[in-house]
Amino acid sequence: MQLTVDDRIWLLDCGFGPEANAHFNPAWLEGAEAVFITHDHIDHIGGASHAVEAGLPIYATAQTAKALPPAAKVHLLPEQGQTTIEGVTLTTGRNGHAMGGVWLHFDLGEGFFYSGDWSEESNWFSFDAPPPAATAILDCSYHLDDVPQSDRFKALNALLDGVQGQVLLPVPPSGRAGEMALHLIRRYGCESVMLDPECQDTLRAALNSGAVSADAQDIAPLLGRGPMEQARFLICDTPNADGGAAWGYVRAWNESGRLGRDAHVVFTGHMTAHARGICSVPGGYFQRWNVHPPLRDQVKMLKRLGAQRFAPAFCTRPEEYLVEDLEAEVFFHDLVRL
Repeated sequence: MQLTVDDRIWLLDCGFGPEANAHFNPAWLEGAEAVFITHDHIDHIGGASHAVEAGLPIYATAQTAKALPPAAKVHLLPEQGQTTIEGVTLTTGRNGHAMGGVWLHFDLGEGFFYSGDWSEESNWFSFDAPPPAATAILDCSYHLDDVPQSDRFKALNALLDGVQGQVLLPVPPSGRAGEMALHLIRRYGCESVMLDPECQDTLRAALNSGAVSADAQDIAPLLGRGPMEQARFLICDTPNADGGAAWGYVRAWNESGRLGRDAHVVFTGHMTAHARGICSVPGGYFQRWNVHPPLRDQVKMLKRLGAQRFAPAFCTRPEEYLVEDLEAEVFFHDLVRL
């Protein structure tokens, strides 16, 4: 989205996808003077090369900056703290969603808050409460879905307990890989879980950073372990199994006739057409793992901010928020078009 500050235009996130045919529109950069990126997932950072080609400064945390093109003009943001940019105070805090991921609070008017993606249910990532803001653009990826993570865990456990053989869990390494490993080793034991090298490297950096919860150290035994082809649970990059180790396992299992017999794939996040295709055959499953806020947390955030104006981001039916109450003593109102 574009934020206009006096006569300046700042672009908040510049991603594309996650569908393969969804591309970043460079027109969003017309007139922009700077780009702010909340985290390194492709639907928030994927169009950064266009910003680099345009010579625009990019504001991001050190972790997010690692995913930017080498020529990027990076201005580092703290994961927790304040930065003054052309006279405007920007407060950032950890978003509970991704390594180095932050929300953005601009000291404009009575406060402007842009969440990017966020979650308050993670046992792995830390979340910082933002200061008050009269205007809020919130992550509403789950729309009006109000199922809490505790119920998601129960459903996932029932699914995993009900299948025989190996289970591949495709994930973004900087996203839910760590908390998924934490959940599985607590329920099934360390020896049952394998991380691919990409996940190992990312999670090793996470533990060394000190930016994740204290409980995160429980996965340390997984990080020095070599290949374990017979581990029951395989946590692998990429999240839609369209590349990396995840795609390698799916292809090998399908060619050998194991998929659907003694090998299974469980997707837990947004599925592209590729992932939906895998789920359409025996051995493919979907069971959501919350990495975005359910409705109750959206409402809680608006109350915390004291928001008077609100726009739902990343959902396909924003008009459905134009209702009164939702059993939460708030109004979703003054919807703005993103």
